[in-house]
Amino acid sequence: MNATATTARAIDLGNGLQVTIDERGGEASARGTAILLLHGGAGPQSVAGLAAALGGHARVVTPVHPGFDGTPRPPWLDSAAGLADAYLDLLDALALDAVTVIGNSIGGWIAAELAALGTVSVARLVVIDGAGLDLAGHPTADFFSLTFDQLAELSYARPDVFRIDPTALPEPARAAMAGNRSSLLTYAGSAMVDPTLASRLATIAVPTLVVWGDHDRMIDVAVGEAFANAIPGARFELLANTGHLPQLETPDAVVSVLDGFL
Repeated sequence: MNATATTARAIDLGNGLQVTIDERGGEASARGTAILLLHGGAGPQSVAGLAAALGGHARVVTPVHPGFDGTPRPPWLDSAAGLADAYLDLLDALALDAVTVIGNSIGGWIAAELAALGTVSVARLVVIDGAGLDLAGHPTADFFSLTFDQLAELSYARPDVFRIDPTALPEPARAAMAGNRSSLLTYAGSAMVDPTLASRLATIAVPTLVVWGDHDRMIDVAVGEAFANAIPGARFELLANTGHLPQLETPDAVVSVLDGFL
């Protein structure tokens, strides 16, 4: 499998749960691990470019969170912590260990929950503008009340470059976006925080990198700093002229920081 080729398949994890994954890259890499790449509320396409960039050096597995992009979600799977448990089962099913887990937004929250399980399956953690941490005085923006224009304003340093008009999209795309929004609400709740997360972050014992955009107005920089401070030994990197989705807005900077860490 080369870096640009993508293989998609569904993995049956039992109890009515199937997880669709995309895979890139080979079995081995100069970095020495496989990568589990977890998307945020923007959906799996929001990390496709990063998967392609990393696939030249590692096997990259990108799951679609059940319920996103029209995939089925069993009713019992309804939290970020539950997704972390499911992805541990996924790593077992794929016979992967010593994995680097990378996640953006709610994907960063899920990645942190996975690392906090203390499993040998996870060797390193990267959180990119992660959701989930409840920091007094710094609430996450109310995603579910925002228009698409407002989301762009809060999510990007250069919002005009990334604005979309949902009315111009075909009906299947609009339906998928509505399903993604509903699934995000199920997993993250309306506030997109968990007051108990900080206590679990303190138990993470693997090398950790926390990356944040200096123009993230969805989840501000103070939360990023608190995220890093909560994880023993974590390193914090602030990206200039970057918002909530660094892998889309400043992808070269993200890859450079990841290269230095990995």
